[in-house]
Amino acid sequence: MDSEYTIRQEQPADYAEVESLTREAFWNVYRPGCVEHYLVHSYRSLPEFVPELSCVVKLDGRIAAHIMYSRAEVALDGGGSLPVLVLGPVSVRPELQRRGLGGKLIRHTLEAAAERGFGAVVLSGSPEYYSRFGFTDAQSLGIRYAGVPEDVPTPFFMVRELRAGYLAGVTGSYADPPGYAVREEDVEAFDAGFPPKEKLKLPGQLQ
Repeated sequence: MDSEYTIRQEQPADYAEVESLTREAFWNVYRPGCVEHYLVHSYRSLPEFVPELSCVVKLDGRIAAHIMYSRAEVALDGGGSLPVLVLGPVSVRPELQRRGLGGKLIRHTLEAAAERGFGAVVLSGSPEYYSRFGFTDAQSLGIRYAGVPEDVPTPFFMVRELRAGYLAGVTGSYADPPGYAVREEDVEAFDAGFPPKEKLKLPGQLQ
């Protein structure tokens, strides 16, 4: 890293800048436009949100990256549930990507989550990228992604133990917290407060 950076908890004064950089980071990546900036905005008021793990990277006086975590559960096959954390979204300013900032933020917050006693973290993302942080295919450990048939691979759905043995013998299914489901009209209304950007349908998008 060619400049000094700091990692700290997100503060209310950061909210607008975080939402803007999240919009820039995800625009036209997974779909035309994006929803992640609205998700970050709306999630802060939900009980599942974990504010102490919502952190930013400051670089050269600006917020360069942001990460969010939320609480969720694995519904156990034998009854009951197992608390887990959900990682994401992670946002890095486009011009600062591939400089290791996202990785530094992920490692910092995973360590902080472990220190706070959380047992495991799940996410949906790139296996190639997240395996470097100790994440592995959740399905191989007995945790299924709800709504997907058991015989369909879900390599994007990954998990990492923060406490040794926390997932030992666990089998069950995971569904994203309700807060991850956003209404298109709410996203559009929120996005109207940002500078206009063109929505493009591009190869590789999921929608």
